[in-house]
Amino acid sequence: MTIKLSLATLADIGDRASLPSYRREDIRPGILHFGVGNFHRAHMAIYLHELFNSGRDLDWGIIGAGVMASDQRMRDTLKAQDFLTTVVEQDIDRSAATITGPMLDVITAPDFDRIIATLSSPDIRIVSMTITEGGYFIDAATGKFDHDHPAIVADAKNPGEPKTVFGLIIAGLKARRAAGVPPFTVMCCDNIPGNGEVTEATVCGLARLSDPDIADWIHHNVAFPNSMVDRITPATGQREIDLTRESYGIEDGWPVFCEGFKQWVLEDKFPLGRPALEDVGVTFVPDVAPYELMKLRILNGGHAAIAYPAALMDIHFVHESMENPLIRAFLAKLENDEIIPVVPPVPNTSLQDYFALIENRFANPKIGDTIPRLAQDGSNRQPKFILPSTADRLAQDLDVQGLALVSALWCRYFEGTSDGGKPIAFNDPSAERLHAAALTSRNDPMAFIGITDIFGSVGANPQFQKRFGEAIASLRSQGAAATLQRYLDGTLAS
Repeated sequence: MTIKLSLATLADIGDRASLPSYRREDIRPGILHFGVGNFHRAHMAIYLHELFNSGRDLDWGIIGAGVMASDQRMRDTLKAQDFLTTVVEQDIDRSAATITGPMLDVITAPDFDRIIATLSSPDIRIVSMTITEGGYFIDAATGKFDHDHPAIVADAKNPGEPKTVFGLIIAGLKARRAAGVPPFTVMCCDNIPGNGEVTEATVCGLARLSDPDIADWIHHNVAFPNSMVDRITPATGQREIDLTRESYGIEDGWPVFCEGFKQWVLEDKFPLGRPALEDVGVTFVPDVAPYELMKLRILNGGHAAIAYPAALMDIHFVHESMENPLIRAFLAKLENDEIIPVVPPVPNTSLQDYFALIENRFANPKIGDTIPRLAQDGSNRQPKFILPSTADRLAQDLDVQGLALVSALWCRYFEGTSDGGKPIAFNDPSAERLHAAALTSRNDPMAFIGITDIFGSVGANPQFQKRFGEAIASLRSQGAAATLQRYLDGTLAS
């Protein structure tokens, strides 16, 4: 018999999943979180759940928030189960379900006034976010705040009726300042280099367009800690819903599946206090940058590297790509020859051991992570995960054959069909122009890497152009598998 997840049915679920030891009525809000997706519920919410289970810091409950119309479905689903979530951790030799309950509510568009009122409350001392790498209105080529983006222009013209996360944060900070309430800390949990600094640049950049005084006040008074977050968390589909019901007898409208591994490295910059997250495994350091760069280049860069050859070879699951000897060997050679050598040292960490851990995590067959998930949003991910390594090597006059091959694989992917002739469904905000550029590059190989807001100066580098040209020609004439083999054999340039 299956049981529908709710506060009323928790006692009946106790023999199927680990339950909260805390009571919902004892939790008070302390955090407003934008972007209540799978990663947030498998990461920050889990850390808080574990802390609450110890009886600590129950005044740091989560109020979720969303600004997209699509967020309403998440809210409705979670509300129907009292904002509880089934988190299923899946390692190669272990699977376990946990019911988590640190979330108290979710507020979504168009109820922006209620979001601002919640931001204004003295109870809220941290505002956090997971809004994807592309959600920060940063020009990929320059790394600067994009003040011309239509959503930013709209919020700048109507600061009293904001529609973006950052406009809402500014409105909440204004209200707190007017009421004499100290400002909350703004904590980014997205995979962006210097994510706290990027968040500050966007908040202050938007504020300056309509109110330079509040922009200066935010810069001098609001904390934006940098962080590194990590846990592989695939999207939820019918497969995950069915597995939760069949394996645990729990009816959860939006369960979260994830690996057992999780990591969070965070700067300790919280003027209004914070939960004692160090007691549940969060690492607080004075400088997140080395950890962040390691993760973005090796893990996220690794995901970006295997996504496109796997897609071209009609491989659906990430673990299946790691079972393919060509893709796994390609990843290892790329990481060891080109990526890891330009990753700076990390305190008390072996980069080779870290990569070995990454290989094992990618190969976990239980996670069910998909190649389409890794391949999505490349226009925002490639400039953050792949091209910085390329730029660093070019600056040192080092070869970029493997990294240029990653870019060529991305280009070939955007031609729209796999090597087997299957159509590719794009999921990228720049899909239309990337598709057009990829098709144009059949006659002009530089048309794709000439997209300057993505490739920046890398695309104009003669060494990169040469390596890209060799790789894309091989991909078109011989296919992805043969091209990977040529790269491994050292014959790609011949």
